[in-house]
Amino acid sequence: MMEQIKDKLGRPIRDLRISVTDRCNFRCTYCMPKEVFGDDYVFLPKDQLLTFEELIRLAKVYAKLGVKKIRITGGEPLLRRDLPVLIAELNKIDGIEDIGLTTNGLLLKKHGQALFDAGLRRINVSLDALDETFEAINGRDIKASQILEQIDYAVAIGLKVKVNMVIQKGLNDNQMIPMVQYFKDKQITLRFIEFMDVGNDNGWNFDKVISKQQMIDIISSEFDIKPVAPKYYGEVAKYYQHDNDANIGFITSVSESFCSSCTRVRLSSDGKIFGCLFATDGYDIKSFIRNGATDEALEEKLTQLWNKRDDRYSDERTEETVRNRKKKKIDMNYIGG
Repeated sequence: MMEQIKDKLGRPIRDLRISVTDRCNFRCTYCMPKEVFGDDYVFLPKDQLLTFEELIRLAKVYAKLGVKKIRITGGEPLLRRDLPVLIAELNKIDGIEDIGLTTNGLLLKKHGQALFDAGLRRINVSLDALDETFEAINGRDIKASQILEQIDYAVAIGLKVKVNMVIQKGLNDNQMIPMVQYFKDKQITLRFIEFMDVGNDNGWNFDKVISKQQMIDIISSEFDIKPVAPKYYGEVAKYYQHDNDANIGFITSVSESFCSSCTRVRLSSDGKIFGCLFATDGYDIKSFIRNGATDEALEEKLTQLWNKRDDRYSDERTEETVRNRKKKKIDMNYIGG
């Protein structure tokens, strides 16, 4: 095993996030608003996506460099054809200890069993409300009950499920208590995500953010919760526990930055490497591979990219930096959450 590589801020590499498609069957207002991503929106053609062979090759090299965990994202990853084939191959890589997947959940009954059989054991499902607010957010009139049925199915076949809820002030903050109660009774971990300025089209500003502390104050008015110690270096969510051992988590990119312990590298669906969710530019590793790079050259290039990484956007975020940011950030559907 080679020595653990680190970036300019001394952060090791541990996590690889792979976006397998930029397509999605939802049009969530904070990610792919339908006013921008209309029915005629042109997504990436197949030949611009990284192939499974290319993804597996990259994952193998990253495993040599220290990556232990892989998360499959999109877009909506369940729209990528033959995804269980990729999961099965990733599971064979020496050094990879965990594979997860983030989904809107709508297609779990269609693909869940095949994914489980391929070795997938953990999923995160996005669900932002239990009432009609969810239909307004997802832009496709999908009812929360449809996703709840898919979650029940996933649990029944053996998948460990976490639910992610993006909180926006005045939109779905009144759904926090109902969501806590529902998933507490189900013993499913619910994670609250502060509304972030990802991409360019979600109308973000500080006034729409409810901070972790404000969320805790709201939840504590109805439930007794206590903090839980982090399980590992770089754990993104800050977890709390109910008296029945059900967990809730908070992802606090705005109010309590976790840049200092970020161990994640991100691979876009068309083969660009990014060191941060809020990045503007990525390295075109697809062209590097398709121009005939050897495994040795690929390992050297991926090492160089991590060694020079100095991203810490959430540490630096202010009203002024948001307002004056000249370059466009990448969109969430392109790189995953």
